[in-house]
Amino acid sequence: MNSVLKKPAHAVTGAFSFSGKYIAKSLLAQGQEVLTLTNTSPHGSLTGLVQAYPFNVDQPELLARTLEGVQVLYNTYWVRFNHPRFTLAEAVEKSGRLFQAAREAGVQRVVHFSVTNPSEDSPLEYFRRKAQLERVVRESGLSYAILRPAVIFGKEDILINNIAWMLRRLPIFGVFGDGKYKLQPIYAGDLAALAVQQGANRENVVIEAIGPETFTYRELVRVIARAIGVRRLVISLPPWLGYVAGRMIGAWMGDVTITREEIAGLMANLLYVDAPPVGETRLSDWARANASTLGQHYAGELARRGYYTSRRKKMGKYRFYL
Repeated sequence: MNSVLKKPAHAVTGAFSFSGKYIAKSLLAQGQEVLTLTNTSPHGSLTGLVQAYPFNVDQPELLARTLEGVQVLYNTYWVRFNHPRFTLAEAVEKSGRLFQAAREAGVQRVVHFSVTNPSEDSPLEYFRRKAQLERVVRESGLSYAILRPAVIFGKEDILINNIAWMLRRLPIFGVFGDGKYKLQPIYAGDLAALAVQQGANRENVVIEAIGPETFTYRELVRVIARAIGVRRLVISLPPWLGYVAGRMIGAWMGDVTITREEIAGLMANLLYVDAPPVGETRLSDWARANASTLGQHYAGELARRGYYTSRRKKMGKYRFYL
């Protein structure tokens, strides 16, 4: 990091990670300079192309100085579940500190990633915390765009990749319950394009960021299976048994494959909204185009964050992300 560099007008959390990477690439393609807030060393294709600064949420004055000169902040920071080293409540608190630092630094606009169907009354903490954080954004004093994706897919994603990974290796695939609950996946590149577009606006908006296809979960599994060229029996499992199976896979891989709340959110149709699509890329087409690599390797959530067990160390290193 070179402190004498002129600060770019755009800051992205986790530009070496998944959705943040796509935003950074979209900005760079427009000739913009990009700053990233990250907890990891630069790696991958963006090394040397973005200015990397520590994500100093515990040092708000330093964080505010880092953001001086930035006009638009793209916030993708979040966690999937509670863990001894990170929690959903802490993610809300840290994001709140980030927005406060952005306001003090004179940032004009925040583009924030949320989720479909957040509610502060939700019995599911993930969706409840997402709603609480949306309120923090609205009350921050910053101009904002809140984007609500359901499922994001791309070469670096976890859910779609790991469904393909299991389909490649297991003789049968179990869905939770009847599998008729719906999902509306959006391509990471389409979501990044929307984020950059909204970064150029100043109107406060909340956008349901969904893709052009709606699947039931059972249909999604079959679409992925056809794309990678495998035939598998898809069976219904009681949710508790599906969770146990997921726990077993997670234990073997040194990861958290699925949580009870994620199953409950799926089955409650919380990854579906009645809204027009904003993405153009069809998952069915993308999966066929990427069939040779989709699901070849397991994608670990804990490894992505730099936490992995001795079993994972033996099975191979992962890249580290914010």
